[in-house]
Amino acid sequence: MTDTVKETPLYLDPSKPVEDRVKDLLSRMTLEEKIGQMRSAAEEIKHLNIPKYDFWSEALHGIGRNGRATVFPQAIGMAATWDPDLIKEVATAISLEGRAKYHETIRRCGDTINCQGLTFWSPNVNIFRDPRWGRGQETWGEDPYLTGEMGAAFVRGMQGDHPKYLRTAACAKHYAVHSGPEESRHSFDARVTKRELFDTYLPAFKKLVVEANVEMVMGAYNRLFGVPCCASEFLLDEILRKKWGFKGHVVSDCSALTDLHKGHGYTKDVVESAAVALKAGCDMSCQCTYDHLGEAIDRGLITEADIDRSLARTLTTRFKLGMFDPQEMVPYSDTPMSVVGCEAHRKLAYETAVRTMVLLKNKNNILPLKDSVRSLYIVGPNATNLDCLLGSYFGLGENMITPLEGIAQRAPEGMRLEYKHGVLLAQDSANPFDWSISAAAEADVTVAFMGLAPVLEGEEGDALLSSKGGDREKIEIPVQQVEYIKKLVVAGARIVLVLFSGSPVALGELENMVEAIVHVWYPGMEGGRAIADVLFGNAVPSGKLPLTFPASTSQLPDFEDYSMDNRTYRYSTETPLYPFGYGLSYARFEYSDLSLSKSSVKSGESVDVTFSLTNKSDITAEEVAQIYLTDIKASVKVPLHKLIGFKRVRLEPKQTTTITYTVTPEMMMLVNDDGESVLEAGEFKLYVGGSSPCKRALDLGVQAPLEGKFNLV
Repeated sequence: MTDTVKETPLYLDPSKPVEDRVKDLLSRMTLEEKIGQMRSAAEEIKHLNIPKYDFWSEALHGIGRNGRATVFPQAIGMAATWDPDLIKEVATAISLEGRAKYHETIRRCGDTINCQGLTFWSPNVNIFRDPRWGRGQETWGEDPYLTGEMGAAFVRGMQGDHPKYLRTAACAKHYAVHSGPEESRHSFDARVTKRELFDTYLPAFKKLVVEANVEMVMGAYNRLFGVPCCASEFLLDEILRKKWGFKGHVVSDCSALTDLHKGHGYTKDVVESAAVALKAGCDMSCQCTYDHLGEAIDRGLITEADIDRSLARTLTTRFKLGMFDPQEMVPYSDTPMSVVGCEAHRKLAYETAVRTMVLLKNKNNILPLKDSVRSLYIVGPNATNLDCLLGSYFGLGENMITPLEGIAQRAPEGMRLEYKHGVLLAQDSANPFDWSISAAAEADVTVAFMGLAPVLEGEEGDALLSSKGGDREKIEIPVQQVEYIKKLVVAGARIVLVLFSGSPVALGELENMVEAIVHVWYPGMEGGRAIADVLFGNAVPSGKLPLTFPASTSQLPDFEDYSMDNRTYRYSTETPLYPFGYGLSYARFEYSDLSLSKSSVKSGESVDVTFSLTNKSDITAEEVAQIYLTDIKASVKVPLHKLIGFKRVRLEPKQTTTITYTVTPEMMMLVNDDGESVLEAGEFKLYVGGSSPCKRALDLGVQAPLEGKFNLV
């Protein structure tokens, strides 16, 4: 008698096409087992040797909510680098740490729970349309083009370029037209025109789907055109799958399907919510609702085939991550835990933090701090605030370096250092007498670490001191900080203001009272060291604002108004405090010799733009050259200016480089009132420089942009 060899199930055969393996696996599952896979916390199926797996993991600026990780600067800070190559490198590091932690978890525990998987719900490519939005810090700013370029780089770094396996799976969220208010996100109807939808709110999502092949898309909480986004056939089927060719899976935002009946009143109960979302193209529910799919079948609202269609998509993602293959075949399965928080990643976090920092003001070149500075006084609630390194959706870094620690490490012996808290973040102080006022006045320079913190801005439920569910009512810096700095100035202190925040801060009269201003966002675990090196001149600031800093809240439209009229640099005619794309340097750059390859362009032709960039200073530094286009005689409303290109350039002292950029027909297109991108004959104006075209930039000392024109005939 001979032993029989047990045949390997097709779904476990790595040599077979993924599509065939998925079909085979589905054929072996009962309806109940299938439904158990339809929520983000997928259940175990013992007879198929499938462990439970939780799809919900976070990687906004490092592995989040899962213990040790390298903490990179918050996303809005990374946007200020204007450096897609750097962001791809950061995302690669994040994905390697995710791989290492996942496989170690599987070895130790056999399965995963929340935030331990390989399916990361990042990046957030919503447009930061209003600076009061608490979650704006998670985004890549206010511009669709910059958001798309940076978000796509992040996706490519996360997912890798292996022909068979994903390193990790990235997710474009929150689709679509989502940017507050946090208090009403579960019931809000975002009202926009078709032109605004396709001109502003969708381009970044399209970029990530069509060009970066993002594996996942997350539906938003709100409604669009009266339909909840997670139940919108228009968004999920007509645009995402049919128009853009998306092949991955769609997941709801967490508890968003409960909002269909409880928040929006769009369906009558949870069973109907599950059915309409599934039919529309939402493949997986985060936390809720899809455990009622069996009841939806009983009512005749859906069929098992509807479940199979969506489950096939989520299973495909797991197959592409190598979860059903022998681990020795998966190229990332042996990623060692030693990569988590390793020296190379810490160095990358430092380099990224340096590039995020935006020098907003530098009166009489007080920065970098000179050797003549014998005494330095440190004040402010954020000098020692670890939360201000983290931002939102963060991991836990070892040896987090606060600004005070960074300065203490960097300051030369012989420079006297002293520190006082000075003022609370946004609360009144009961101290009737403050030694810091007179002491700061006696110091050569006072560095004030002020601004916001995650307790003042964030997602619903996160920002403990927000009275608006995580949003801000006003964008002005807290009045307690204003009054304190005024006391310092009146006493005679020379102040370098270091601002933390994940969003624009209006400074009012403080802007003219301080000597220098550096905006550092929420700079990550190496933030303190990076700040110190920028202040002392070991590093040169090169960040550029990824969003406009309005002069005051009064310049803003109503928060709930999703029209782009008078919003962002693309449509606002208000004079900002600091314009989009703005950022100074310790070096001086000069733009010159702009030339266009054509002055008249036929439909379908491109235009080559060439210009020179010179470092006129005696230090090596980096500049972000920016290219903007204006359609002068368009038949519909178009942006006043729109970013169409940028390049970060490192130049040695006195070095000149020549930059060539191609303006393609796609860049010349406008979006008409039907939401269609069309080429229209007319006159175009091109701007090249170190900021968006804005008179305020000139007033702040930026060179006037180079200008050129061409006609599309």
